[in-house]
Amino acid sequence: MPNLDIFRNDAFSVTSLTDAILHAPYQPRRIGELRLFGEKGITTTTVVVEEKDGLLSLIPTSPRGGVADTIGASKRNARSFVVPHLAREGHVTADEVQNVRAFGSETEVQVVQSVVNDKLAALRAMHEVTLEHLRIGAIKGVIYDANGSTVLYNLFTEFGVSQQTQAMALTTETTDVRAKCIGIARLIEGALGAAAYTGLRGLCGSAFFDALVGHKLVMTSFQYQEGDVLRRDLRKGFVFGGITWEEYVGSVGGVTFIGADDAYVFPEGVVTEKGPLFTTYFAPADFMETVNTVGLPIYAKQAPDPSGFNRFVAIHSQSNPLPLCLIPRSVVKCSKA
Repeated sequence: MPNLDIFRNDAFSVTSLTDAILHAPYQPRRIGELRLFGEKGITTTTVVVEEKDGLLSLIPTSPRGGVADTIGASKRNARSFVVPHLAREGHVTADEVQNVRAFGSETEVQVVQSVVNDKLAALRAMHEVTLEHLRIGAIKGVIYDANGSTVLYNLFTEFGVSQQTQAMALTTETTDVRAKCIGIARLIEGALGAAAYTGLRGLCGSAFFDALVGHKLVMTSFQYQEGDVLRRDLRKGFVFGGITWEEYVGSVGGVTFIGADDAYVFPEGVVTEKGPLFTTYFAPADFMETVNTVGLPIYAKQAPDPSGFNRFVAIHSQSNPLPLCLIPRSVVKCSKA
């Protein structure tokens, strides 16, 4: 059996492990696939956001005793957001590396490293689905903890703005669905003001999507398009009323990311004067070596068995993300009824 002191090798330093977990195989998630959120590392564990006329903008840091960022007299509210801390651990036990070659060989390092990388890939998958859940919350305007009921941040109540909604009346055969879509676009354009967008996308719950696709007016419009529209699965997305509608599939441990009867329509390609409309801010890890450094999306580190019996090595992973929508009213919540 190899000596677990092998973990003192530079291959298992915080830098090497963090690099390994960052390059672990990506687990596709829809929001990540859309590249909707920009990413920015910060050197602190809090983000201060100013609210003015429904627009959230970050307040940049300034040197202590130096010149502060100037704001106008119309500033209404500012809020300091503590970046959520998400940590998970795994273990590499002695049995898992039982039959590797003798201590000191290069082959042993490589084989043990492959065991560690498998653990890191599993941990990264957990972080990715958690980040997806947080980002969906930022789109919806209410960011929930992992249980789906504990509110971390409600962007509407935090800044005293209301959510824009649109009842689609999809259960009524005579509803002018196209007119409803135009109404959604106008609500979003009103919230964005001068900010331009490249397109509108609606992420739908299953019942909402089925009612939309099956609505008489929508079905009639398909008849004037290519015939295969009526024969293929439209859940991956189709355009109607200037909006790309798609069914969002996402739930973990009984927590559904988007309700079956709901849909959320948001603008794509928006860049405000403070950066992308949707941005995830990453704070540094709570390690001594990462204090005041620019935050990375995810970190990994290892530590020996605290009992002193050297039976395992703990692999620690953590991420410190805060996804935000800088204009919460630019996302319209739609209901099936």
